[in-house]
Amino acid sequence: MTDLSRSLDARTTLARPDLAAQALEGLVRADTFRPVQPMRATAPVSDIHAEASPASERIDQLLHGEVFDVLDRRGGRVWGQARRDGVVGWMDASALEPQRGLPNRRVSATRSALPLNALVDPATPASPDHAPIGVFETDPVAVAERLLGVPHSLGARSSVATDCSGLVQQSLFACGLPGPRRAHEQAELGHPVARDAARRGDIVVWLSAPAGQSWTGHSAFMLDDAHIIHATGHHGQVVTEALAEADARCLADGLAPAVFRRLG
Repeated sequence: MTDLSRSLDARTTLARPDLAAQALEGLVRADTFRPVQPMRATAPVSDIHAEASPASERIDQLLHGEVFDVLDRRGGRVWGQARRDGVVGWMDASALEPQRGLPNRRVSATRSALPLNALVDPATPASPDHAPIGVFETDPVAVAERLLGVPHSLGARSSVATDCSGLVQQSLFACGLPGPRRAHEQAELGHPVARDAARRGDIVVWLSAPAGQSWTGHSAFMLDDAHIIHATGHHGQVVTEALAEADARCLADGLAPAVFRRLG
């Protein structure tokens, strides 16, 4: 058997030494392999934690209608993988229900009963806040601008509250583009561009040097050739800021020099 356990990222691989998803049999080592149980989020936003305890670090969130593939249960908590962005973690079982049918619309508004990019099915009444699946925005930065003032909160990824990579992710999702969850993954999107060639729509990422931590850097969108839009704990919300100011602060905090990526 080819064992890929050491090369796969545990944060996005549904496998532990004692248990792994059946789809990974033959790829990773585990004592037991089981099929997942697809469950759907019922709350507007639900937290995903690193450990079984709800007091552990929040590493992601599930939006209404998104699928969480459950593999293990412990009391009222379940362990599995968020299907939309691949994050593995623990969440409350009470926030989930068995998956039935497929969503046919997504929430396109940023101020609505459900957050931007939440998914709704045919049983949900029609609303002007909804758009058909497959109908998307065309400018991720314009989406991010609609989120100006949204509070910054580490581990959050919605139009209610968000961290830096969550803002980039949700803006990309609204445009039908791949939206990985963490900064180091976003730093692999598109192709590299030089700093002096950066323009509106490019992603800028300051990677974090230490390995093995949950958060891997700071990410933002270029607003124009000299400014960014980002969710930042320094300002406590989604803001626009001069690139030079943000760059100086990130470097002072020990992050690596910025990389610039152009989509498409």
